[in-house]
Amino acid sequence: MINKPYEAIIVGSGATGGMAALTMAKAGVRVLVIERGPELEINRANGTEPCNMIRRLIGVTTGNYQNQPQHPGFWKSNPLLYANKKANPYTHPPKAPFMWTQGNQVGGRSLTWGGITLRLAKEDFEASKEKEYNLEWPISYKDIESHYSDIEKFLKIYGSKDDLNQLPNGEYIGRIPFTESEEKFASNVKEKLNLPFIHSRGFGANKDKTIWPRSSSLGSTLKEAIRLGKVEMLSNHIVEKLVLNKNRNAAKSIIIVNQCTGERSEIESKLIILCSSTIQTIRILLSSEEKNNPNGLIDPSQSLGRNLMDHISTCRFFTVPIDKNLTNYSNKDNKSLLTGAGSFFIPIGRDRSSKYNFVGGYGIWGGIDRFEPPDFLKKYKDTKTGFLIGHGEVLPNNKNTVSLSKNTDQYDISIPHISIVWRENEHQMVREMNRMIELIINSGNGTIIPANEILNIPFTKKILNKSVAIRNDAPPPGYYIHEVGGAPMGNNKENSVVDNWNRVWECSNVLVVDGACWPTSSWQSPTLTMMAITKRACEKAIIDFKG
Repeated sequence: MINKPYEAIIVGSGATGGMAALTMAKAGVRVLVIERGPELEINRANGTEPCNMIRRLIGVTTGNYQNQPQHPGFWKSNPLLYANKKANPYTHPPKAPFMWTQGNQVGGRSLTWGGITLRLAKEDFEASKEKEYNLEWPISYKDIESHYSDIEKFLKIYGSKDDLNQLPNGEYIGRIPFTESEEKFASNVKEKLNLPFIHSRGFGANKDKTIWPRSSSLGSTLKEAIRLGKVEMLSNHIVEKLVLNKNRNAAKSIIIVNQCTGERSEIESKLIILCSSTIQTIRILLSSEEKNNPNGLIDPSQSLGRNLMDHISTCRFFTVPIDKNLTNYSNKDNKSLLTGAGSFFIPIGRDRSSKYNFVGGYGIWGGIDRFEPPDFLKKYKDTKTGFLIGHGEVLPNNKNTVSLSKNTDQYDISIPHISIVWRENEHQMVREMNRMIELIINSGNGTIIPANEILNIPFTKKILNKSVAIRNDAPPPGYYIHEVGGAPMGNNKENSVVDNWNRVWECSNVLVVDGACWPTSSWQSPTLTMMAITKRACEKAIIDFKG
């Protein structure tokens, strides 16, 4: 059992947990990081083929993996990094599916993160003040600008300074070149449509499988935090709830459950930082709230668990003809890997004009010749294969909720009930994203193809025909793994759960810094912003703590 007097407890060890641990460790604060999953050796986390494929197939046939096979990452990563749904249950309304991807291991979902690092823009924070939004950011771009820069420099990410209002410049070590097919495609799209077409921003490939990738907390933030000697890990323990003091104005401890023995215990701390991913953080807060726990957490706004969001997405695959004048035409072993930075981005952003019937912004991520099948498996010869994925902003809606189910898990902990559906604004956005994607492909001399025709293998058609990613309408919520909201930041406790420094209003020694604290979803990939918000909140907590 943990006996040391830790000054701060961090719940979760992924992108935000690692950032919180590093910020605290740099300030000399003694930290315990609690992770519900195991600590994996790097060889076990990576796995090998064909063993990984055997695990995938067994998981699919037994029903342990139900939603995960819908995600492309599931088929290129070790399936052990995707939580078994039977052992980690949740519920949703029968007609409103939610595809929740959990990463329960030290490092969390950072071990399977795609690694795209986009900043939110000034306009994204300001847009929340418009009448269509029922929640408003209490911070501005300027409040986290320096934190963005510090994190980008530390992580050593790739990108280019494109001077776009909808996507601020960052601090980059260079950029990963386009493939020649992408270069030609970009030239056509820019000339015909005058759209911003930029190198994607993020991480390159991790070619050395003996070290953790820098996109993971284990290869960057958490690694450095542990090296500084102030951080210890407690893995395989679930945080059930907070325990408040007699006055209910601060948390004195947390209740944890040992997954190996089922034993419950209590750990005290002066500061508790919730970084366990949006839905798990909401579950912990709901389990601690006075409606579900005598003498529990007070939520004056009565909004805890409301306004859950995810990005809405749509995808198209296409081919472009091979230009035999390109230098890589004869290179059959072309290995331009698809990564967060090894790809391109078309950041459309926001348009407040009246020509569209939706509110919000969106962007389009893509790549060509990044996952090229062998010639003998391709249905369309003398072509290169590409994809475009649009992902767009979802408006906060208090009917999109996370609550506690009447069902419990094997440790008698209430499981999340997730209820969220796409509404008319999102459907309008998807229609516009599809129109734009098709326009871009046509302008780039591409030809849209069904996903089940990428490979000329009969049995793959049956598998891909069931994929939600290739439907004309949007995949269900959760698919894009960008869930945010449910315990939003705000300027007053009547309409928010935490203040502008991420402190729970009535329990100021509890910080909520992961995606749960977001008032709006914006449209950019959220992880970099989550890390910047975490760093800002933790630095403020250190000042308060020392004061």
